[in-house]
Amino acid sequence: MRWVRPSEVKGTLSAPASKSLMIRATAAALLCKGETRIINPSFCDDALAGLNIAEALGAQVEREDQVIKIKGGIDIQKTGLNCNESGLCMRIFTPIAALQNKLITISGTGSLITRPMGMVETPLNQLGAYCRTNGGYPPIQVKGPIKGGKIMMDASLSSQILTGLLTVLPICKPDSELIVNNLKSKPYVAMTLSLLNHFSISISSEKDFKRFLIKGNQHFQNTTYAVEGDWSSASYLLVAGAIGGKVTVRNLQTDSLQADKQILEVLESIGSKISILNDTVAIERDQLNSFEFDATECPDLFPSLVVLACCCSGQSLIKGVGRLRYKESDRAQALITEFTKIGAKINIDGNRMEIEGAQLKGGIIDSHNDHRIAMAGAIAALSSEQGMGIQGWQSVSKSYPGFFEDLKSIGGEKQ
Repeated sequence: MRWVRPSEVKGTLSAPASKSLMIRATAAALLCKGETRIINPSFCDDALAGLNIAEALGAQVEREDQVIKIKGGIDIQKTGLNCNESGLCMRIFTPIAALQNKLITISGTGSLITRPMGMVETPLNQLGAYCRTNGGYPPIQVKGPIKGGKIMMDASLSSQILTGLLTVLPICKPDSELIVNNLKSKPYVAMTLSLLNHFSISISSEKDFKRFLIKGNQHFQNTTYAVEGDWSSASYLLVAGAIGGKVTVRNLQTDSLQADKQILEVLESIGSKISILNDTVAIERDQLNSFEFDATECPDLFPSLVVLACCCSGQSLIKGVGRLRYKESDRAQALITEFTKIGAKINIDGNRMEIEGAQLKGGIIDSHNDHRIAMAGAIAALSSEQGMGIQGWQSVSKSYPGFFEDLKSIGGEKQ
């Protein structure tokens, strides 16, 4: 267990690298023939899982502190791939594994084995691969070769399998057309298209991402790619500043396509003092007015927004609860269970969460082995009466291994 005491925070930090972009860049580098340099890499658990899978599929990976060099080329080294707890790795590397005529088993650990993966079967089978899940859950068995074509797919549970298909279909024959229904998390698809373009892959799409036209027989070009700072992780640091002092976060691109950049809109709406200069965002506590926000396209913001809402006056409303069920935990239930313990007033009404501002007492919460619940509990402790003990705090290594050290450096973990 790790304790975080009530305290005022003040200081400057750098946002960790985005694991989401890191994994996408690793997949793209695997599909290049030459050497790609990834600058500002992430070494969180999910990113490391992606690098290990790339090596298992044939990439040569050289790891240094500030740069990772990946020499691409698929040459199957292992027929068993372990995604650990990364849903993105499973959904992006399964289509890549389907490029080869070998039966490959893709598995995971922890919460990943309970997350739905049935959405990978239909599109891959329609495109000529053999793909089977374990009743809609991992492990996945897949054998190619996949080929291009026209398919319709449902993306209501996750956009990640669409990211996987957009990554592999440009190098297949013939051309492809994807018709996508019920797409959620559109900003993540825009992020994928931008990254693929950096590797010289061109995809045409309608503005609402309901239809994609993909020329086949394209070639990924090796390049140098700099991973952006992660707005998802930074949201906790920015909320810490908004409720507990003043925090400056570097390495954040304000023109980023990352969905969680919308945290700035919420912080502005509640009355925080915000200063932005180049890639640096400073947040200082001022007013804490209640807010309404639709997090359907950025569900990873929910935990940090719940902390913020608890500290605001009046009732705040967050829409998009339906996106929380299949995360590292049933995140909606975990938030209600754990935050109610410490004095929060939270209610779910259909697809929205209602949070009444209230002084948090503090106490002990269980992270449910969910990195975002652990970080939310730590930030909530800053303005609580007694502080917070966080069970399963080690789960932050999934996305932000240095979180507690960073929080301590700005005064947020006093003993």
